[in-house]
Amino acid sequence: MKCIFEIPPSMHVCIITVSKACRVTSLIPFYVCTVLTVHFNGVKLIVETTESSIFAAQGGNVTLPCRYHYQPELQSPRRTRVKWSWVPALGGRELDVLAAIGHRHRTFGAFQGRVRLLQDPPGEASLVMGELRTSDAGRYRCEVIDGLEDESAVVDLELRGVVFPYQPSRGRYRMNFSSAQKACEEQGAMLATFDQLFSAWEEGLDWCNAGWLADGTVQYPITASRTPCGGQDLAPGVRSYGARHRRLHLYDAFCFSPSLHGEVYFLQHPQKLNFTEAVQACEEDGSEIARVGQLYVAWRFLGLDHCDAGWLADGSLRYPVSTPRPNCGLQRPGVRSLGFPTQHQKYGVYCFRAP
Repeated sequence: MKCIFEIPPSMHVCIITVSKACRVTSLIPFYVCTVLTVHFNGVKLIVETTESSIFAAQGGNVTLPCRYHYQPELQSPRRTRVKWSWVPALGGRELDVLAAIGHRHRTFGAFQGRVRLLQDPPGEASLVMGELRTSDAGRYRCEVIDGLEDESAVVDLELRGVVFPYQPSRGRYRMNFSSAQKACEEQGAMLATFDQLFSAWEEGLDWCNAGWLADGTVQYPITASRTPCGGQDLAPGVRSYGARHRRLHLYDAFCFSPSLHGEVYFLQHPQKLNFTEAVQACEEDGSEIARVGQLYVAWRFLGLDHCDAGWLADGSLRYPVSTPRPNCGLQRPGVRSLGFPTQHQKYGVYCFRAP
């Protein structure tokens, strides 16, 4: 578009081309310009994506939709530049993912080798991502640039997963913020966000111990109000202690484990195993001993149901129940925990095998 600036006849006239709005930040010395009119070319660039979040599984592939067109439609295609950028789910600055002009493209940072652009038919600018990681969750921006015109649309990518409470073998309320982060990572997970914990509460998660979240706050979900958990007169909900000192204050953790590609199974072994034997038995079966997050995902999304307690990688003893029945603990679905027995005791083991 053009902005035409008019001044008295005794002075000069300047014409400046700008995008979106007419702004003058600097002019040729001694030239004085005032805005008179703005001329548009009458063609509008429109970029569209889905309003709903896109859900995907860790290790899998996903396509983030993006299309663009013009109103009115153009008679011949124009040369455009497409740029994808990303803001992580845990916050931070916007980072470049991919930039493309025609069939030439460049990828950036941790996305190199894992992303590509769909460009057929005309107007297609969707982003294909592979080998998804936990850290890929967040808000993605699809920006289309045509000369000095640009428009964009955003889409949220969420990794489908499960929230679970976690405390280490040392017992309740022993972790500061950084040790809680590390504990979740060791279990194939990450600290949950408030939105993830809130969704888990809506689905029935009830836990009376307070735990760290990714934003540095400490909260816990209650579906059945009771005296030890804020009082019987307090309505169900997510209780909050607010932001705590990340180094000095000690709590448990709420971890989020995204759904994964692979299989968690109870190893059918002729004899019970101590912890060291359990690790070795999984390796001999072409697998590895399962982590807590992997067991929760297998229970939540794959319907894993087994009433025998088994070792996990952190030295805890747990088992998943999808269909409650006598002799399998509480009369509701969930992952049962028997704590952290001494590692010379004999039990079964849960293994994880990647595809």
